[in-house]
Amino acid sequence: MSDIIDDTYKTIFDSAQAIYTEKRSKFIAIAFPVTTREEIKEIIDVYQKKYYDARHLCYAYMLGHERKDFRANDNGEPSGTAGKPILGQINSNELTNILIIVVRYFGGIKLGTSGLIVAYKEAAAEAIAQCEIIEKTVNDDIKVMFEYPFMNDIMKIVKDLSPQIISQSYDTDCNIELRIRRSVMPALRARLEKVETARIIEDEEDNSL
Repeated sequence: MSDIIDDTYKTIFDSAQAIYTEKRSKFIAIAFPVTTREEIKEIIDVYQKKYYDARHLCYAYMLGHERKDFRANDNGEPSGTAGKPILGQINSNELTNILIIVVRYFGGIKLGTSGLIVAYKEAAAEAIAQCEIIEKTVNDDIKVMFEYPFMNDIMKIVKDLSPQIISQSYDTDCNIELRIRRSVMPALRARLEKVETARIIEDEEDNSL
């Protein structure tokens, strides 16, 4: 069964917020759906300005359907007491394409290392609990060039396998770009390759997110 393609992943539909308090310290946790590091940087910049008077703004993120691009930031809290517990909640929920920021307003009572870990973990967990978790498919694109008389053959394949049409141009030489979930791509490619005059133009980039 090793040839089965895993082409789904879990993420959140929209942003959500939760507030957790511990010994007068207030932890504001906000979860965001994201797809790029640039987007993450912009969000963090905005919230650092919004909560300029907070003691700490800690965060963790996970990107990509393979869940290999991640980071945790303690922002001045003792090492491993903030970003890591936030990332731990992302991992335990098997989520990706998500950023969780936790803003801390210090209440005057120190929580200690274990107290901080619990507080950041619970704050992140409560933010996730407010989110709608959705499953998405990993999609790939394919471009094919063919001669106009074979249009019906191509469109029959589109009708049968229901890929999304990204772009199309019909002239002496016709081009169509299709997007379909990764596990169905081998079948789509095989059908397209059987069409007379059809030539597949290999992808220049991965559109899997």
